[in-house]
Amino acid sequence: MNEPVFLRHSRGLTLDEVAGLAGATLPAAPTHSRRIVNVAPLDRAAPGDLSFFDHRKYTTAAAATHAGACLTTAALAKELPARVVALIVREPYRGFVTVARELFPHALRPSSLAKSGDLAGEVKGAHVHATARLEDGVTIEPGAVVGPRAEIGSGTVIGANAVIGAEVRIGRDSSIGAGAVLAAALIGDCVIIHPGCKIGQDGFGFVMGGKGHLKVPQVGRVIIQDDVEIGAGTTIDRGAIRDTVIGEGTKIDNLVQVGHNVSIGRHCILVALTGISGSSTLEDFVVLGARVGVNNNVTIGEGAQIAATSNVNGDVPAGARWGGTPAKPVKLWFREVMMLERLARGKGGADAAADE
Repeated sequence: MNEPVFLRHSRGLTLDEVAGLAGATLPAAPTHSRRIVNVAPLDRAAPGDLSFFDHRKYTTAAAATHAGACLTTAALAKELPARVVALIVREPYRGFVTVARELFPHALRPSSLAKSGDLAGEVKGAHVHATARLEDGVTIEPGAVVGPRAEIGSGTVIGANAVIGAEVRIGRDSSIGAGAVLAAALIGDCVIIHPGCKIGQDGFGFVMGGKGHLKVPQVGRVIIQDDVEIGAGTTIDRGAIRDTVIGEGTKIDNLVQVGHNVSIGRHCILVALTGISGSSTLEDFVVLGARVGVNNNVTIGEGAQIAATSNVNGDVPAGARWGGTPAKPVKLWFREVMMLERLARGKGGADAAADE
């Protein structure tokens, strides 16, 4: 059995092109004829590969690497073998990613199983309602369903067995993964929704009582702005009395839950298994680590960062770094953890305080 290579090597780049993309400085006498066709870590790189070296913990791997070229800092360049072309740059990893994006542009967006440009009527097993409106260049894969009065922009791919509900709007050059279900949603341009996402279903709203729980009608929408990426298996509830909003450029990892009426700002990062309760607000550039829980009606200020596994029960100021359960400023959280460790080793509270 042949070993498949899912992302083929590209046409390649010259060292001058690599340096230009990364903003790097070439050595005085580089091997200009060398072409870079792939990217790889230091310990697996071959002469046609580009790697990066940005921390001394990888010195051993750097000394043994067979990479054709390596993006690194001036301070670390001397650790590389003479056979490797050292490209000097302030932020090696950022430069590496910039070059990798140029080498593998097709890896930036999920590809279609169907032939590019196929329309639903030409794909066996897909169903598009007669009142749906599709611009030219939409790709619909087998098993997908597009509901009444839905609208889909050119260049967008609808994956196999995805369901696009009635009147859903999807912009141009977006990708809706296999098995995703969208309802009551407005989706912008260049949005990536990975397989298995459920967007626009009922929010979890009930008025509890001794005779049973009264379901609250969920009459809002989900609005996802341009250039958002949503990881596999994530669920985003539609609003109850106002819209659930995901701001431009926000990136959401796999298996995240976003409750009804939540407002997430621009360019936020939400890492896997995070849960955001209803009516909470994340301002622009907020970062939530893995498995963060956010209580309902909480506001997290612009640029704030919450450490993984934390529980946020109250408002967080802009620019703050919080962690713990309940979440609090990181320095206070670390101080409490250290005091508890000392107490567990048998020191008294006064001794622990004195050790500070």
